[in-house]
Amino acid sequence: MAGAAVHPMHGPNKLKLGVFSLNSDGGLTLTKVPERWPATWNEIVEVSQLADRAGFEFLLPIARWKGFGGEMNSREWSFETLTHAAALAGVTKNIGVFATVHVPMIHPVFAAKALTTVDHVSNGRAGLNIVCGWNPEEFGMFGLALIEGRYEQGLEWFEIMNRIYTADAPFDYDGKFYKLKAVSGKPRPVQQPRPITLNAAFSPPGREFAAKAADYLFTTFTEIDKGREHIEDMKKRAAAEKRQVGVFTTCHVVCRPTQAEAEAYYEYYAVTMADKASLDHYVKQKQTFSGSHDEEAYRLHRKRFAAGAGTYPLVGTPAFIADQMVKISRAGFAGTTVSFVNFKNELPYFIDNVLPLLKEAGLRM
Repeated sequence: MAGAAVHPMHGPNKLKLGVFSLNSDGGLTLTKVPERWPATWNEIVEVSQLADRAGFEFLLPIARWKGFGGEMNSREWSFETLTHAAALAGVTKNIGVFATVHVPMIHPVFAAKALTTVDHVSNGRAGLNIVCGWNPEEFGMFGLALIEGRYEQGLEWFEIMNRIYTADAPFDYDGKFYKLKAVSGKPRPVQQPRPITLNAAFSPPGREFAAKAADYLFTTFTEIDKGREHIEDMKKRAAAEKRQVGVFTTCHVVCRPTQAEAEAYYEYYAVTMADKASLDHYVKQKQTFSGSHDEEAYRLHRKRFAAGAGTYPLVGTPAFIADQMVKISRAGFAGTTVSFVNFKNELPYFIDNVLPLLKEAGLRM
């Protein structure tokens, strides 16, 4: 086995950066603007290589099986994330390549083998974002019901994967959700004992799952200072499991030379050109089934759901955005993802104008 470099998520930068949702049309937006992200493969590769050269730590895809209707039916066009990660591993050099895997849809024996494959292809750059699922329409596509105990299922799934990676002999597994015979799997991952794991969780059951199974929690907030509460909550839950779990957040970006220009474009794509039917459907489903945001987020920040799936907005000049990211770091976050209306058009300006300011602030090398 070739020796693996340290996974980029464990690298030296104080504020880690990831590109989120490249694999899906529209990215995180629900907008009708003609320049919305098309998620064609050649452009995904181009942006991934750009982020890799710029020193971003990771690429994080979303796992979607069905669109959200409306005029654009956003996210119906999306690439499956294990194969997506393997393919990107072959065309990048240093950046972490994550797969986002739905526990109920993907069997743990298959997932363990597939993730190990990505880890070898990338020489230790693979990562796993464990998703227990929230969308009953997607569950229906697989003939599955949305169960109450999906985090309980997630823990069994995670335990099976870990045992595959560490067991010296085939094992049986007799759980509530999985009853398996003579399970084994080789090779083991390059990363030991397993590839790095993420979980995006907001509800108490989700946080308890993250405390047991995740190396990093991804969470949202309505205001940066309120994010401190989530970090303290996660620290306490992880400590009870005798573990440490870092906390990331996720942001959508409109970066322009002037504040007025940035805010005008934000209003245009997220309000004037919002795919309102899709937005109504998405917000209703998310609010009913996911538990991924504060209730006040749905009440006060509808614009943010059209703009970036309810993530935090970084809208303004490079200096303003860099200042906001400094505040995110000071609040205690280990890093953030960024998304754009069009990654190919907008990421280069962010790299050229925001990253140097983060370096000056001591957050990036």
